[in-house]
Amino acid sequence: MKKITFLILLLTMVVEIRAQLFPVLGGQRAGISTAQFLKIGVGGRATAMGDAFVAIDDDASALYWNPAGLVLFNDNQVFFSHNDWVVDIKHDFLGAVYHLDKYNSFGVSVTSLRTDDMPVTTEFAPFGTGEYFSYSDLAISLSYARKMTDKFSFGGTIRYMEETLDKLKMRSVMIDLGTFYYTGLGTSRFAVVVSNFGNEMAPDGDVVLWGSRKQSEWQSFSPPTIFRIGFAFEPYEDEQHKVTTSIQLNHPNDNSENVSLGAEYSWNKMFFARGGYKFNVDEQNYTFGVGVKLPINIANFTMDYAYSNFTKLGSANRFSITLGL
Repeated sequence: MKKITFLILLLTMVVEIRAQLFPVLGGQRAGISTAQFLKIGVGGRATAMGDAFVAIDDDASALYWNPAGLVLFNDNQVFFSHNDWVVDIKHDFLGAVYHLDKYNSFGVSVTSLRTDDMPVTTEFAPFGTGEYFSYSDLAISLSYARKMTDKFSFGGTIRYMEETLDKLKMRSVMIDLGTFYYTGLGTSRFAVVVSNFGNEMAPDGDVVLWGSRKQSEWQSFSPPTIFRIGFAFEPYEDEQHKVTTSIQLNHPNDNSENVSLGAEYSWNKMFFARGGYKFNVDEQNYTFGVGVKLPINIANFTMDYAYSNFTKLGSANRFSITLGL
């Protein structure tokens, strides 16, 4: 326990020193990537813990956070997450995980983001032309994980993504790579994940501008690649009570580095209370949520809720359901 405490203190000191010395490092990169919907986290549990989840990942939400986590639980699971995002944007995630055996697992998932129809406006028709447009995103992913030893596992995801803005459509293929390792010091473990790695992409399609001019060539953008390192452990655990803590360093390719902290309290593995905080993330800060896990006739049923606070944009509410078969 002393070794674990020392590691946590050391990591916290490194993060704090880094934040003080380089508080805006990378901020000049903001806005250089597309497909931003891939950066919106899924699951009430992970979100309530401030998205500090890559080193926990012991349910089907690992399809998003860390594919190496697909072998960290025993039952086959179906997972659904709904997110009432800011400015009336709807974000949904549906996934399923199947265990081939105790060493190999695979999963599939679908992510969607959509808006309501919006009126088309121009400089000469500021109240609308009578036409409407919409914006939507879709991603379909296939994941695989393998447990190499009782302490180490790795996983990968291949993802097809398309983004539609009125008459323009952008397509790409990306990959995620993740690892998960139990250190052998108590319950401590750490994970390393690279998400949304791929080539630059540009829209396809034509837009008719004022004066019947046609625009058909568009600038290309990078995918929203994120490098994450997480560390988690249980400082207290007995037959009824369990406390899980997590810290995570996030390095996006389109903004400054940031740090997430999360904690979860579990009672009898049935009722859960969670909280988290994000440091150096624009507009976002604290999160919290609750969860309940109940056995029913056909499956183990888990429902989680998370509240995310934004400093200027209000808040976001996320619900998720997991069925373990």
